[in-house]
Amino acid sequence: MKGRGCWETASVRSFCSSGCLNKFKKDDSGDDDDESTTPTDKSELHTAIKNLSLKLDDLNTCNDLIAKHGAALQRSLNELDSLRIPYESSEKLKAVNERATLFRITSNAMINACKDFLELAEAHSRKWQRALQYEQEQRIHLEETIEQLAKQHNSLERAFRSSVPGRASNPTQSFSEGSFLTPKGEDSEEDEDTEYFDAMEDSTSFITVITEPKEDRKAEGGTTGSVEWTPADNVLDSASLVPQEPPKVKRRARIPDKPNYSLNLWSIMKNCIGRELSKIPMPVNFNEPLSMLQRLTEDLEYHHLLDKAVHCTSSVEQMCLVAAFSVSSYSTTVHRIAKPFNPMLGETFELDRLDDMGLRSLCEQVSHHPPSAAHYVFSKNGWSLWQEITISSKFRGKYLSIMPLGAIHLEFQDSGNHYVWRKSTSTVHNIIVGKLWIDQTGDIEIVNHKTKDRCQLKFLPYSYFSKEVARKVTGVVSDGQGKAQYVLSGSWDEQMECSKILHSGPSSPSVDGKQKTVYQTLPAKLLWKKYPLPENAENMYYFSELALTLNEQEDGVAPTDSRLRPDQRLMEKGQWDQANTEKQRLEEKQRQSRRRRLEACSRGCSSEDEKEADVYTPLWFEKRLDPLTGETACVYKGGYWEAKEKQDWHMCPNIF
Repeated sequence: MKGRGCWETASVRSFCSSGCLNKFKKDDSGDDDDESTTPTDKSELHTAIKNLSLKLDDLNTCNDLIAKHGAALQRSLNELDSLRIPYESSEKLKAVNERATLFRITSNAMINACKDFLELAEAHSRKWQRALQYEQEQRIHLEETIEQLAKQHNSLERAFRSSVPGRASNPTQSFSEGSFLTPKGEDSEEDEDTEYFDAMEDSTSFITVITEPKEDRKAEGGTTGSVEWTPADNVLDSASLVPQEPPKVKRRARIPDKPNYSLNLWSIMKNCIGRELSKIPMPVNFNEPLSMLQRLTEDLEYHHLLDKAVHCTSSVEQMCLVAAFSVSSYSTTVHRIAKPFNPMLGETFELDRLDDMGLRSLCEQVSHHPPSAAHYVFSKNGWSLWQEITISSKFRGKYLSIMPLGAIHLEFQDSGNHYVWRKSTSTVHNIIVGKLWIDQTGDIEIVNHKTKDRCQLKFLPYSYFSKEVARKVTGVVSDGQGKAQYVLSGSWDEQMECSKILHSGPSSPSVDGKQKTVYQTLPAKLLWKKYPLPENAENMYYFSELALTLNEQEDGVAPTDSRLRPDQRLMEKGQWDQANTEKQRLEEKQRQSRRRRLEACSRGCSSEDEKEADVYTPLWFEKRLDPLTGETACVYKGGYWEAKEKQDWHMCPNIF
């Protein structure tokens, strides 16, 4: 017994105490002791080592107790061994004694290993600290280089303007050949409080240099094509962006709280990978009590941006507000990870808010596979908007991608400015494991087809390793000649700002040969800011004030209106079991309607007609060729509001 115990002791100690760990420590502990660290870093390092030492003291205390009680146990076993006991019991007693010895040896080995780990951590902490210090120095050096390049470029621009006859009192100022030096006598106060922002990495990458308006107008004096910035009469003045009139109609401010229903997500999702989301039968537990038509109407929450844009005399200023409006439509999605109801074919939703919002909106579900909705908005303030959006979505196991397809049109009646853009991709992360969160990614190009002004917006994807703020959006507005006029910046869930560009030029090439555009701008002006969520929003599906009113019952709407959909109404009331039953009934009714259309078309139809057998003919919209995009899309053909006024809905299908 003693021989085998000694062999086990040697093996454990060789592996855990004097073997691999000590060799690893010897190989990697050759760091110098003179590396530079900041006081804060040293303090954090010493705190970490101190905590490790305290934990090691706790382990030592436990080991002493184990040794003490182990010795007592072994004495008791030795006393039993001296007694006369049967042979079988003697063998079992020897085995117990041996195991107690091995337990004591292992606990000692564990303490030795912990000591080696602490020594190794102390040795390697210097190497880690030196690497961290190096990265910090490199980052600071890069930031200083970029800032210096921007300042030098700014000085070059100002010196060039001063050197042109008639532009400055001293036209003889010059630069040292091959260098970027501040011109003699040049006032450098502008650079003292200049702010620099490093922006996008792709084709629209730029650096923004912010200067005071008064100073730059002095430097800009006499420049051809300059734009004077006068806050007193500028339409982009942030103080006038918030609507002043209170709503004329009092609407509901809350809905029943969301019930706490449990659901086995994986049992439903495991068979859905790679399939179209619209073809998967989903319980209402995944939904919110609004339809996709109502979600589409939510894009109008910040309609006052377009009301303000009507009064713009400058098309590029108007573009800034249109861009802010396009970004604002995503602000409602930041907490809204539940999916809206897929509308029934022929389902409609109206928003008749001429009194308080100054607009009328109508949506109709014009296709079921793929799901497609047509939308038309008329504003009495001088603009109209229309779109046909087809939702393409794929479940990829860990995330869900939602790709809205189709062009959005916006036209201002007085100026004739006609804007067209498309939506970005939405991604829902952590579908199976973790907390659900949504992100918007991709580029959006807005084009004014009358003036050829353009806005390039970039939605930066969120990354755990990125230093950028979450949900960041950047952009540049250019006029019809391609000259950049405004820089846009902000986030799609909070606010957007614009800055007037005064000068632009390329920066010096970076190490990898890439260049960024340096924009010298005036201070930013607020374009749009998100409204705060209502009280208790977390228990009401994170609905905004507008969203809370969308499913409010109203008289006089079409019988196909989303407000009258029974499964959605039951879900809003918290009756989810009944809602699921109604949802199955409605979906089966829709399948029967499709079969009837197929049967009706198959009688007497040619083979070519049969290919188009399941094409649904919308009631309030019709297919037209879009001359600007070259695509066929559903456009409002009229008649809905006249039918509502007469309360004549005989033409509406029975879908509920």
